[in-house]
Amino acid sequence: MHARTRIAAVVVATIGALTVTACGSGSTVVDKPKEHAAAKADNGKDAKKEKSAAPEVAKVGDTLTLKGYEDGSRLDVTVVKVADPGKPADEFTEAGDGKRFVGVQFQLVNTGKAVYSDSPSNGAQVTDSKGQQFDSTFADITAGPSMSSSLKLKPGAKGLGWVVFEVPKASKVDTVQFTMNSGFADQTGEWKL
Repeated sequence: MHARTRIAAVVVATIGALTVTACGSGSTVVDKPKEHAAAKADNGKDAKKEKSAAPEVAKVGDTLTLKGYEDGSRLDVTVVKVADPGKPADEFTEAGDGKRFVGVQFQLVNTGKAVYSDSPSNGAQVTDSKGQQFDSTFADITAGPSMSSSLKLKPGAKGLGWVVFEVPKASKVDTVQFTMNSGFADQTGEWKL
């Protein structure tokens, strides 16, 4: 009976250690945008001034490079546009009482060596100025087509689409985050809106 107890204790300890390791032991938030090609190409004094004046935090239009779990899994992620409020695409879809839709258009470019296969909306969240976070919802808005819920990108390929969030009407949306692997990768990109 003592041997079973020891085995059970070892199994529980091992599962606990694996859970702690898998749950964000190296989690980071990436918010420094990639340098624009024009600033890299110009080696003059104006490029140095532009670089020092560049935003420290990513905003709409900026690209962040994120890594996924698998070796060679990497995306360049750009927040292209924001639709706030987002108008429902049909008469059957509407936000709940006291809420509105907010749409964020993402462009994902597979810059890694592995195929990217995921449901990108699972890894997206918006945060309001009070710190409340909101996950994506299933809704289409008139701003454009939704991001595929089953996106597969070979290296070099790109995907473009809207991810929709349902937030209280009074909330001021402040940031949007994106994490690969349906939100479970260690790197999270964050853009100020």
